[in-house]
Amino acid sequence: MNFCPDCGHAVDHRIPEDDNRLRYVCSQCATVHYQNPRLITGTLPVAPDGRVLLCCRNIEPRKDYWTLPGGFMENGETTLAGALRETYEEARVSAINPRLLSVISLPAYDQVHLFYLVDMPDFSFATTPESHTVQLFSRDEIPWDRLAFRTVEHTLKHYLQQASSTTNPSVLNDHIRL
Repeated sequence: MNFCPDCGHAVDHRIPEDDNRLRYVCSQCATVHYQNPRLITGTLPVAPDGRVLLCCRNIEPRKDYWTLPGGFMENGETTLAGALRETYEEARVSAINPRLLSVISLPAYDQVHLFYLVDMPDFSFATTPESHTVQLFSRDEIPWDRLAFRTVEHTLKHYLQQASSTTNPSVLNDHIRL
């Protein structure tokens, strides 16, 4: 950030009085511009036969790698609304029965990833401009060496552990250090 979005003057990168972090502070109007983590939200869709749905990315980063449907939250939406929107945008799945599955912080990227476990009401899904291939995978078919992101790997492993467990489901609350 070089200029204040409020008044247009130059900003300084400094620690404001009574604060302990570097912030962008306007040299003219003294507005402190906070920068906060970005939220990425998505789903792990499960088909009626128990297979999981993955999307092969048609966009960078990590084009041609497999991922769960998801993306950046938009202003004015909830994490769940964003997850369901991204699921439809990337796989044309109208998901039902959402349950929070994982919350993973990535401090190195200033991101927090939230994934919901959802049911697919049927076997309807399709490719989209963002996903050139959309496919169902059994536990043994998941392309572990071709997953786009570590958050996807952590979420899938957590789900598979939960699915084979007799204990009550839990939410994965984790962080990944890079």
